[in-house]
Amino acid sequence: MPTIVYVEPDGQRKTIRVDPGANVMRTAVSQGISGIVAECGGAAMCATCHVYVESESADHLPPMGDIEDEMLESATAERLENSRLSCQINVTEEMGTVVVRIPERQS
Repeated sequence: MPTIVYVEPDGQRKTIRVDPGANVMRTAVSQGISGIVAECGGAAMCATCHVYVESESADHLPPMGDIEDEMLESATAERLENSRLSCQINVTEEMGTVVVRIPERQS
């Protein structure tokens, strides 16, 4: 069973086991993970679900689409090489564990 690890800005880690196909943003919202605002509900229209994907997880993610790339340009927190929109990450069994760091602010 895949796992998502959310690392909050203060370093606190929250680990959640999920079914394959679970979405990183939707899981955060349903589990009360603070820092994932998700104003647009997962439509890749707001960048308020911006996360930094840890390097060991990044290799297993699908490539970033043009819309996600464009939206990350408007993210409040600094865009880094490992920035992704969590609404665009669906966890697969093959990914195992996905580790994402939440920026200090989203809006």
